Parts: sequence; C-alpha cells; structure tokens
Amino acid sequence: MAFVVLCSTMSFTLNMHFCGDALVETAVFNKAKGCGMEMQKPSTEGCAITKKNCCNDEQLVVDGQDELQLQVDKISFEQQVFIASFVYTYINLFEGLDNNVSSFEEYDPPLVVRQIFKIDETYLI
Repeated sequence: MAFVVLCSTMSFTLNMHFCGDALVETAVFNKAKGCGMEMQKPSTEGCAITKKNCCNDEQLVVDGQDELQLQVDKISFEQQVFIASFVYTYINLFEGLDNNVSSFEEYDPPLVVRQIFKIDETYLI
C-alpha cells in the first residue's frame, strides 16, 4: 500500500531530444544532453533567410496527486458510527486472559485399581 501511495504522489519530468523526427535521447529527472548537432547562434546580420534548427527538445511533466488528506467534516453520521464501532471492536478483539486457566488442575486424577487395558485384551491364536 505504501508503494502505491508513493507512486501516486511522486512527480517527475521526462525530457526528450529529437533530431529531425527521430528520438535520440530521453532523460528522467534531468535535462537531455542532446546529439551535438544543435546549431549555434548564427549571425543574421545582412541575411533575410535563416536556417531552422533540426533538433528539438520536448519536456513532459507528470504531476503527482497533492490531496491525500481525509476531510473529516464531510463524513456522514452513519460513517462515524461505523468507524467508532469498528475501532471499539478491534481494540477489544485482542484482550486476552491474564493467565492460562485450565479446568483440570482443580480435580484429582482417578485412582487406578486395576489395569483396565489388560482386562479388555483379547489374543488371537
């Protein structure tokens, strides 16, 4: 359960570097380094036409869940009764005896007058 809560509340960033239409590199939690073919800032003085860069960086941000608090003011009366009875039952479930009570300790063992198993034996010859 803790793993599910951790995964649902964790936010992370996925950085992707495309060279043309092909995905070259992906990185999680940090910036993608790139393919090394990025254009440097060309001097556009005196030129009316500039060449487009073939590389493209994209960033995908996955936000985790922020609201994990249970709002007590929105619990109905029936839910409050159920929670109270569940807690009361669960607490009383594990109340045990202070010591092991056995009923046979108060009685004396029977007196053995004869060996009854010897009387009831039969022998096949």
